[in-house]
Amino acid sequence: MTDVQFADEILDRLRERNPRFHGKAYVFLLSALHHVMERLETPRHITGPELATGVRDLAIRRFGPTARDVLEHWGIERTGDLGEIVFALVEAGVLVAEEGDRPEDFQNLFDFEEAFVRNYPWTAGG
Repeated sequence: MTDVQFADEILDRLRERNPRFHGKAYVFLLSALHHVMERLETPRHITGPELATGVRDLAIRRFGPTARDVLEHWGIERTGDLGEIVFALVEAGVLVAEEGDRPEDFQNLFDFEEAFVRNYPWTAGG
């Protein structure tokens, strides 16, 4: 089995368990995790709020003013959804949680309307 087949199999299992999220939601969350980790001086555990901020920042950078629409198309409508995705990835063995990490760590961190529409950084420049 190739790495691509293995990855596709994992995505298929994730989608079966939680069909609300598009496969791209899982891949994007992993990209956001990488995005956050790249900016650290020393590798360490990333908290829920740090990852949620990374998702927001990367979505704005990649998708501009359509960031909210793209995330919602993938089933991500609030920060709590990010926790569901993270812990689905933990359950699938793709990510590892530390003791004390909970899906609730992602609840109500920011409002999507405010973050992606009302406070959109029009001068961000990507």
